Order: sequence, then structure tokens, then C-alpha cells
Amino acid sequence: MATRTFGNVTVTTPELEEPGLYLSSVDTLDSSRGIVQDFAYGEADLRSLDLADAQLITGRITGVRSKRVEFEGLNLHGVEISGSDLGSARWSESKLTRVTIRDTKLMGAALDGLVLDDVLFENCKLDFATFEKVRATGPVVFAGCILTEATFTDCDLSDVVFSECTLRLTEFGAGRYGDADLRGNDLSSIRGVANLSKIRITPAQQADLAQALVADLDIDVSDD
Repeated sequence: MATRTFGNVTVTTPELEEPGLYLSSVDTLDSSRGIVQDFAYGEADLRSLDLADAQLITGRITGVRSKRVEFEGLNLHGVEISGSDLGSARWSESKLTRVTIRDTKLMGAALDGLVLDDVLFENCKLDFATFEKVRATGPVVFAGCILTEATFTDCDLSDVVFSECTLRLTEFGAGRYGDADLRGNDLSSIRGVANLSKIRITPAQQADLAQALVADLDIDVSDD
């Protein structure tokens, strides 16, 4: 079983190199049965990529670039997505289990109603992305991701790890963040500090949070 550890969290990642496993190249992720399994799909430039009420099980998606992406009820299990540009994807009401998304652009994406279990976002560009009602039911890690002006609203990110991410003007709205690990990140410009009760930080980050809170409350700090 392949795993990655970040702080106190260990994520189980897709096992795509195990002996006896063969991934068949496919030309499309659409299937009349609604299931694509043991697959390899990639190096595609698309105008649109629309998938609904489908399952992708044990596979690799590499080098996919699409101007328009709509995923609804798309459940992934044991899938790796890498080197892709999914732009301002609209991804809703889906479950991701043992999924790694690496070196992929999801700038301006809208992720709504996703359930995440053993999910790793690594070196992804998630600028301006919106996460709404996203729930972490198992280990979830954002590692080396850019989340500039991303927004989290009504999410349950309990125990989620943010490791060496760019969190410039990232907004944490109302939600659950208990034991979320934000150590090792610059928190000085995040928004919604008052919602981040019971998170984990280092002593050095206390000054970051104070600076962010002053900005959040629009406090005028002066000697006069």
C-alpha cells in the first residue's frame, strides 16, 4: 500500500504500479456503463470535458487540457491526475477516494459538495478556486499548492493538512477546521481568522495570525 506522510497525517495514494496491474489506454472517459476501470487517459486537448454520474476506478489521467470542464456525480477511486489543466472546472456532488491530483491547474474552479477521503493535492494551482460544502472524511493534504484568493465556505476541513502552500488572501469562511494543520505556511494575509478555532500552528505563526486579524477587522494601527 502506497502512502505519503505530512505532519501527523498519512495519505494512502493510488497504487498504480503494483504487479499484475495493467492500465489500458482509452480514448475517452465516457462509458455507456458509467464505469471506466484500469485505464490510462491523457495527452488530450479538448474544448470540453463533461462527465456525470460516472465512476473512474484505478487509473491515470495525464496531460489533459480542456477549456470547459463539468463534473457532476463523478466518483474517483484509486485515480491519479497529473500535468493537466482543468481550468475553471465545475465539479459537484462527487466522492474522491485514494486520489492524487498533482501539478494540475484548477484555477477558478468551483468545487461543491465533494467528499474527500485519502486525497492529496500536490503542487497544484488553485488560485481563485471556491470550495463549498467540501467534507474531508479521511486524510486530506494540500502540499505545495497555490491557493491565492481561494475561498472555503461551509466546509469540514477537520484534520486537513496545508503544507508549504501559498495562502495569499485565502478566505476561510464559516465551517469546521478543528485540528487542521497550517504549520509551515505564511498566514499573514489569510482572511476569516475568526473562523479558524482549534487549528494547529507554530509559535512563530502567532504574529502572522495577529496581522491577518488586524486586516480582517480593518483596524487602523497608528501612533497618533
